[in-house]
Amino acid sequence: MERVPGSFGTSVSFALRIFQLGFSSTSLISMCLDYDFNEVTTFCYLAVVMLIVLSIVLAGDVVLSFLSLSGACGAASATEMLLSIDEPMCGDKRCIKYQVSALLAFLCWALFLDSAIFNLWSLYSLFH
Repeated sequence: MERVPGSFGTSVSFALRIFQLGFSSTSLISMCLDYDFNEVTTFCYLAVVMLIVLSIVLAGDVVLSFLSLSGACGAASATEMLLSIDEPMCGDKRCIKYQVSALLAFLCWALFLDSAIFNLWSLYSLFH
């Protein structure tokens, strides 16, 4: 079998997992540091998805990439909506924390997608 970048046991695979873990835990921590994040459903959704990411890093890269993308998109759009209507909830630079959390979730999604592509490439190289 051809040694594919990102396949299990390579340094690229290890780096992807480390960055996924780092971005998802940082996203989760930045959301949970705000005491009011649970009042908005999309922020709760993002926190739950990132918690799943931390719990099951090795399972379902494709599914988790789409889940983290949808959570990041929801959190980013909710934050932009709050900023556009001058919601008092965005005081004390709270919405900046939400934007950073959504950005980190987008980065986590990109790494999940890379990992999923490498896993598909590894599967293809098994049969050819």
